[in-house]
Amino acid sequence: MNAQLRKFIFNDLQTVEGYIDPPDALVFLSLLQAQTKAGMGGGIAEIGVFYGRSYYLMKKIVGDAGRILAIDLFDLGGDGAGAPTQYQRFLDYGRRLGLAVDEDLIIRGDSTGLRPSDITDRIGRTRFFSIDGGHMLEHVVSDTALATDTLEAHGIIAFDDTFNPAWPEVTVGVADFLRERKDTFTAFCMTKYKTYVCRRDYHDFYYRAISEAPDLAAFRHLDTQFLGSKTVRLHNPMGRRMVYELMVHAGMRGLSERVYR
Repeated sequence: MNAQLRKFIFNDLQTVEGYIDPPDALVFLSLLQAQTKAGMGGGIAEIGVFYGRSYYLMKKIVGDAGRILAIDLFDLGGDGAGAPTQYQRFLDYGRRLGLAVDEDLIIRGDSTGLRPSDITDRIGRTRFFSIDGGHMLEHVVSDTALATDTLEAHGIIAFDDTFNPAWPEVTVGVADFLRERKDTFTAFCMTKYKTYVCRRDYHDFYYRAISEAPDLAAFRHLDTQFLGSKTVRLHNPMGRRMVYELMVHAGMRGLSERVYR
């Protein structure tokens, strides 16, 4: 297992405000490392940064050599004058974690107005594209097209909030994408919050990467069919999740990693 990276995930990363849970953090880790080991290059892009929890996770995994493009409106919060504070807090988290942000690789604006070249001119084609931006159908359709048009042949798209009843149009958008592109793209992994998609030629590679990853051994691996493709679903039992949350709230982040061994 990746002892130092797991320590970062379960301790340091939890100080950053955000929503990526340990199961998905460990999936990100396993997939990015599988790509690196196989010599699969490319940039990394994220739509919907919030305060940077998943951004800094990916930055920690790929190191200084990785090029990560962050895209967000950065319009949250407000200081005494009513100006947004999200961007400054995002940068502050990076300084606290010792992970410098390349501000030339930050796009502060609406992702639906971007062209593929706005991404490829900065980081080249992408090997991993995380979509967690606007949750209406129009946003999902636009962001998915942007990801598809910039993706390396071996690239992955990670969709957040799929099957979340609070955001039903995300589910519609992802399902429509996979149906419309069923000859090209397929899901290979699902968690409680995210669905991971790749081109069909790489389905077996990523399916095995998830199935054989040491850092994911604590989860039940359940095969399911999703729009005609075999997909591994990582099941995180409620009991384990409750123990983890209790430990975190009790100030035992440093020990909480043991729950997921």
